[in-house]
Amino acid sequence: MKLYYTPRSCSLASHIALETVLETCGTQYEIQRVDFTKQEQRSGEYLRINAKGRVPALITDRGILTETPAILAFIAHSFPNARLAPLDDPFAFARVQSFNSYLCSTVHVAHAHRVRGYRWADDAAAIEAMKQKVPQSVGDCFELIERELLQGPWVMGADYGICDMYLFTLAQWLELDGVDTSKLPRVLDHRRRMAASPVVARTIAAELAS
Repeated sequence: MKLYYTPRSCSLASHIALETVLETCGTQYEIQRVDFTKQEQRSGEYLRINAKGRVPALITDRGILTETPAILAFIAHSFPNARLAPLDDPFAFARVQSFNSYLCSTVHVAHAHRVRGYRWADDAAAIEAMKQKVPQSVGDCFELIERELLQGPWVMGADYGICDMYLFTLAQWLELDGVDTSKLPRVLDHRRRMAASPVVARTIAAELAS
């Protein structure tokens, strides 16, 4: 497998999952940085891999996958011994997908209004208005996670898995988004424990060094 990623982006979640599989199952993988500062995501070479021009993208022996929830689910199913999701319980796995879909479709989109408002508007005033709304919109999302969705100690309760990797990735942007983190003690505790993981630390270091 080969993962196309960008440092400090949502592709970190998939990278953590692959590094976890490497540690637990010994399965090797490759990484390829996509340099957004050089607009590599819009190059013809990369668009042939992912026509959306975004990361992550994962090359597998069956084809190319995009979108974080899909990649995380694929990794969990492909390496059941890593125990990254409740694969033997359809309802429990659907709850995993529900949480990750919320992060993808709502939380990440709210965050993107700060840095990529041009996706939704051309008017400079409208883009600025979206940016000004981000502390509230992202904050509301994380307050819901804090209050209702983060079961503890991990997202799904006792078992660590792909939801934790994804939540950690997006939670790293809270301060940049201007969110009042004093309202999120459980989310911050989860973030601290994730950051202390040798696997997570190694994954982040590998991205920044490449």
